Amino acid sequence: MDRIAAKDLPKLFEGAAEIFAEKKEELCALDARMGDGDLGLTMNKGYAALPGLIRDNLDEEDIGKTLMKAGMKMASLVPSTMGTLMAGGMMEGGKLLKGKTSMGPEELTDYLNGFTEGIRKRGKCSPGDRTILDAMAAGAERASIRGREAGATLTSIMEAAVEGAGEGVEVTKQMVPKYGKAAVFAARAIGTADQGAIAGLYMLMGLLRSIRKLEE
Repeated sequence: MDRIAAKDLPKLFEGAAEIFAEKKEELCALDARMGDGDLGLTMNKGYAALPGLIRDNLDEEDIGKTLMKAGMKMASLVPSTMGTLMAGGMMEGGKLLKGKTSMGPEELTDYLNGFTEGIRKRGKCSPGDRTILDAMAAGAERASIRGREAGATLTSIMEAAVEGAGEGVEVTKQMVPKYGKAAVFAARAIGTADQGAIAGLYMLMGLLRSIRKLEE
């Protein structure tokens, strides 16, 4: 499989839904050290609903419009800071795919870059600020590099994204948080990965899981 058809778009996000169901308690525990302790609940609720939101708003002639509409619905469903960032990422990624009827390696790379840009815009953050952006930016950059190579596939691009995001997560262990409640507990941060960055990594791992299943 070298392209994901519009009708299979909900399946692309089922892997993320599965991972956040599996990692819900872990993310809540990580978030409790530095924040409100509800990160796992937010990610699980949002991504559990996402495949259905995509089906409800599916436009087989425009996957970009589909993603933008689903992102808007997701924002209403999980109106927390992280929920807003995730929904904003989807909408920005969808903008780059307007008019597309399927997703191949180029479109997947565009989506990941758009998703990252959406987080940057709505979070008003930059790489190095110890946020989810540190994972997503590193993942999108690695995906872009792989996408320019000969023989790039959906799977190889997502594998590169996951690898890059994993490295981005590791780098956050040496960063001091600047935003939200985490900034109050800055002394606890050194040596511990940012929980938002970890959530970003899990999201990418979920997309990779789905793409592998679609290729079976």
